[in-house]
Amino acid sequence: MTRPDRRSHRTPAPPTGVRYARLRRISGCAWLLVALALPTGAAAQEPAARPAASAGPRFSFGGEAAVSMSPEDHGYFNYSADAYSVLRLVRLDGSAQYRPAAWLSLIADVRLEVGIGEGGWEVTPYALFARIRPWSGAPLDIQAGIIPPVFGAFSRRSYGADNPLIGLPLGYQYVTTLRPDALPASADELLRKRGRGWLVRYPIGNETPDHGVPLSNGLRYPIGVELHAGSGRVEAGVAVTTGNLSNPDARNVGNRPQVSGRVAVRPVPGLVFGASASHGTFLTKALTDSLGTTGAEGTNDQTGVGFDAEYSGGHWIVRAEGIFSRWRLSPTAPPYIGDPLGAFAIDVEARYKIMPGLYAAVRLDHLGFTEICGSAECLPWDAPVRRVEAGGGYSIRRNMIVKAVYQYNRRDGTFHPTQSLASVQLMVWF
Repeated sequence: MTRPDRRSHRTPAPPTGVRYARLRRISGCAWLLVALALPTGAAAQEPAARPAASAGPRFSFGGEAAVSMSPEDHGYFNYSADAYSVLRLVRLDGSAQYRPAAWLSLIADVRLEVGIGEGGWEVTPYALFARIRPWSGAPLDIQAGIIPPVFGAFSRRSYGADNPLIGLPLGYQYVTTLRPDALPASADELLRKRGRGWLVRYPIGNETPDHGVPLSNGLRYPIGVELHAGSGRVEAGVAVTTGNLSNPDARNVGNRPQVSGRVAVRPVPGLVFGASASHGTFLTKALTDSLGTTGAEGTNDQTGVGFDAEYSGGHWIVRAEGIFSRWRLSPTAPPYIGDPLGAFAIDVEARYKIMPGLYAAVRLDHLGFTEICGSAECLPWDAPVRRVEAGGGYSIRRNMIVKAVYQYNRRDGTFHPTQSLASVQLMVWF
C-alpha cells in the first residue's frame, strides 16, 4: 500500500508520461463502470437492486463502483482523514453475506480507493462482522467484529446512491487541526495552525507532519460489539468499540474502550428523530506515556453528542444532522489550553424528485469551534467553515447514476479562505 505525499502545500505536476498513465487509469475505470451497467444478455434486461442474490438465499453479494472528478482542491476543503479528496476519487466496493444458519450471518465489505492525482491507493476491510439473532421472534441482534458505527445517521449512507450529492457533511469529513498522536506546545501554537488541518505538525509526540481528525470519522468502522434492539417506531443500539469518534479504528489509545449509542423514534410514517452519544479515549498510548500521564485525571478523552432528523413524503426527502464534540487535552505550556476544545457541525439537506430518474438536491453546512485565548487575542481554536453544495442526479439505468454538483466553501482566516468546485460522479451498483 502506498500513501500520498502531503508534505508540500501543492503537489508538483507529474511528468507528461505519468499524467498520461493516470488519465488512462481514470478513463479505464470510467469504462469499467459503463461496462458494468450495460446489459450482457437476457438476464441483464432487468437489472437487480443491490445486493444481487447468488447461490440461493444463504449467500448474497453486491458491489459498487464510482468515479468522482473535480478540479484540484487547493484549499483542502474536501480532504478526509483518508488523505484523499472525496471529490477526486475512484472507489470500488464489494460486499458479501453468508448465512450458515437462520440465526447467524457473516458480513464482509472490502473497499479499494484511488485518489486521483494523489499518487496513492488503499485497500480497506471496511466491514467484517458476525450478526447473531438469538431469538427469531424478538427484534434483537448482536454484531461483533469490524462493525458499522452506532453514532449518527450519515455514516450509514456516506457513499452510494443514498447520498444525493458527491461531497460529505463537514462534521464527518473536514479535518481539524487536532491530532491524536501529537499536541501543540501552547494555545498560541494551536491558534497559528487554524485552517491547516490537512497537514499539521506539533512538537510534542509524533513530529511527522500529518492530517488532523474530523469531529466524527464516517469513513472508518471500529472493532467491537454492538447490541441492537427494536423495530418499527422505536429502536436503539449501544456499542463498545476501539478508538474514539474522530478515530474509530485506533488501537493504541490506552485500555479504555469507546462507548456509543443511538436511539431513533418514528412517530409517524416518513418521520424519524434520532439522538446519539459517544465517549472514548482520544490521545494515543505512546503520547500519554511520553507525557507521564494515563489520562485518568480527565485530560485525554473525546465526548460527542448528536441529533438527526429525516422527513420523506411525496417528492421530498429532507434531512438535518448536528454533532457536538469536546476534546480534553493535557496542558503543556503557557498560555495553557485549559478548557476543553469544542466544535459543532450542522447540516441540512433536501432532495426533490423532479421526474422519474431525475432529482435536484442541496446541502447547507456549518462547522464552528469554541474560543481559546492566546497571548494576544481570543479566537476559535480552528477556523470556522461554511459550505453550500447543490446539484442533482440522473439515473441512466436502474443501477447506474450520474451526478453533477457545484460546491462553494468559505473558511475564516487567511489560508485559502474560499474555494469553488464543480464535480461529476459516475456510479454503478450491482
